[in-house]
Amino acid sequence: MNSPSATATAQTRPRLIVTADDFGLHEAVNEAVERGYRDGVLRAASLMVAAPAVADAVARATRNPGLAVGLHLVLADGRAMLPPTRVPDLVDAQGMFDSNMVRNGFRFFFLPHVRRQLADEIRAQFEAFAATGLKLDHVNAHKHFHLHPTILTLMLTIGREYGLRAIRLPSEPGMGPWLRPWLALMRWRLDRADVGYNDHVFGLRHSGGMDEAVMLDILRELPAGLSEIYLHPASHGHITESMAEYRHADELAALLSPHVRETIAERYQLCEGFSDPAVAP
Repeated sequence: MNSPSATATAQTRPRLIVTADDFGLHEAVNEAVERGYRDGVLRAASLMVAAPAVADAVARATRNPGLAVGLHLVLADGRAMLPPTRVPDLVDAQGMFDSNMVRNGFRFFFLPHVRRQLADEIRAQFEAFAATGLKLDHVNAHKHFHLHPTILTLMLTIGREYGLRAIRLPSEPGMGPWLRPWLALMRWRLDRADVGYNDHVFGLRHSGGMDEAVMLDILRELPAGLSEIYLHPASHGHITESMAEYRHADELAALLSPHVRETIAERYQLCEGFSDPAVAP
């Protein structure tokens, strides 16, 4: 049994969630998520509900009930849940979103008919997640598209019907000043909606290169509060063309690293996703 002083020390440590994105994208990703959870420091994963290997991902999550699973909402550079006939202004004939987020961001904001299709697609992805039977731990958007105010509005409005309780705030220390007003607005809106979020995130600047050395550098001194470190692990590389340069296997190795595990155990409180009671301030 921990002494009262030891318990108090643990409660004052910076809190940490370690998450894998793109769960369901490929069986190599799913394998890495399961290994990272069972044998490493991974505690959460964000599920792409329309991705090719989603059934395998759900099966792995079901047999690892302690893994906190959230919705990785895909609205760019990926496949839609609805058929192209339902969202013709969002996808191509194969049902794929394009990666021109700036152009699409303007369309989401200014074109009501596009916005209605966007709302339908977001609802379909929440519905697909609910159909898995998994508990919704959190929501984030692929490429952090939820920084867009229209997408965030729809996430909050629709997500409330499906038990939304936490959203990733993409605020990494040292980011450019141009993002600060957007992040401040996002914090204000999440507070107003009574939706939880992390204080800091790590993984933006080193996306695809979160190897052991980078992880240990980040873990040298996490700021106070709740931090989320997210990675893109897989059992091998070259999962998609858009991530051709990602070192997925090195990121899995970081999750399995004894040095990473020891550093976290010595300095931080590792949380079981956003639903962990320790996450609440």
